[in-house]
Amino acid sequence: MNVLIVNAGSSSLKYQLIEMEDESVLAKGNVERIGIEDPILKHQATGKDEVEIPEDIKNHTQAMKLVIDTLIHPEYGVINSMDEIAAVGHRVLHGGAKIFESVIVDEKVKNVIRENFELGPLHNPANLMGIEACEEVMPNTPMVAVFDTAFHQTMPAEAYTYAIPYEDYKKYSIRRYGFHGTSHRYVSKRLFKLLNRPAEGTKVVTCHLGNGSSIAAVKDGKCIDTSMGLTPLEGLPMGSRCGSIDPAIVTCLMEKKNLSPEEMSIYMNKKSGVLGVSGISSDFRDLEAAAEEGNERAKLALDMFSYSVKKYIGAYAAAMGGLDYIVFTAGIGENTPLIREHACKGLEYLGVKIDRKKNDKITSGCGVEGEISAKDSRVGIYVIPTNEELMIARDTVELLNLL
Repeated sequence: MNVLIVNAGSSSLKYQLIEMEDESVLAKGNVERIGIEDPILKHQATGKDEVEIPEDIKNHTQAMKLVIDTLIHPEYGVINSMDEIAAVGHRVLHGGAKIFESVIVDEKVKNVIRENFELGPLHNPANLMGIEACEEVMPNTPMVAVFDTAFHQTMPAEAYTYAIPYEDYKKYSIRRYGFHGTSHRYVSKRLFKLLNRPAEGTKVVTCHLGNGSSIAAVKDGKCIDTSMGLTPLEGLPMGSRCGSIDPAIVTCLMEKKNLSPEEMSIYMNKKSGVLGVSGISSDFRDLEAAAEEGNERAKLALDMFSYSVKKYIGAYAAAMGGLDYIVFTAGIGENTPLIREHACKGLEYLGVKIDRKKNDKITSGCGVEGEISAKDSRVGIYVIPTNEELMIARDTVELLNLL
């Protein structure tokens, strides 16, 4: 069974075609610059050279047609016809408080996605465009929506409720939702498989560290708290996002800099984080290089990020009443030994002790998983590459089997 995974952005459409018998990736690619100047499809079939196909692509429906044509192309395609695609799994950002798990797409599901446009303005409209484009191009192929927020909906009320007037929470749905849920779910499940043990009785902190970063407390396999909130802005300082700050800073800066709400949002989402602190880059590789050359602001940005990761690990150990495992994943978590080491340093009182040699071996571009905890560490520390596309594909197959 072949499952097509689609992750639609406002001007992009990423995809993977996965053969589910052995969970191998047959092809993957990205349609870039949809509806703007110089659109192009970059396509990579496993075992073949990457191809770039410039094409006039005005909307997501045209992009989806081009993806299908590419997948069945006699030279660089991997299937003979569209009929070989059994289903499509879609990544969707925000399901609000109404969707708690992956679901088969119908009008009700699409309405929930629409209802949450305000909570996910950059993603939900694009995600829905991707679904509707696939429905137009593949009208007889079942669709499944997998929501980034779904895994976190097991949080108790004391974790997801903000201390604002309760009627405003109810009226405007202002609460903690959390994001990167598909990644947190994948790596926690993968950890239990590596350990050959059930989720029950475990206390795990999963650290999804990338340009966007979040941390989750996973107890008995279920999320009980996570660092991102109503939006992906809360929590750790990130590439260009400020993370958690004193709310009074927002009104203070709006007054002093004469910023509109939209301009303030751009300030916090696009101009802050390690980019704003360092003044150099939102890319942690650039910051590491600059810090090694003696740049104090780059070093400060890295130290702030590592310190925040450590604080969340400690806080979630307290929330769970202990800690058994820490998992690092995503671009920084998988590829940056320095951040992993500094995030664990000072947590020895919890039984956290990293093995520097093991840690240093899992570095940029390795793409490998492994344990990096010392032999005498009471807490197991692991690096597990995330695979959100495979998680979406598995959910899609599982739901289809219920049809």
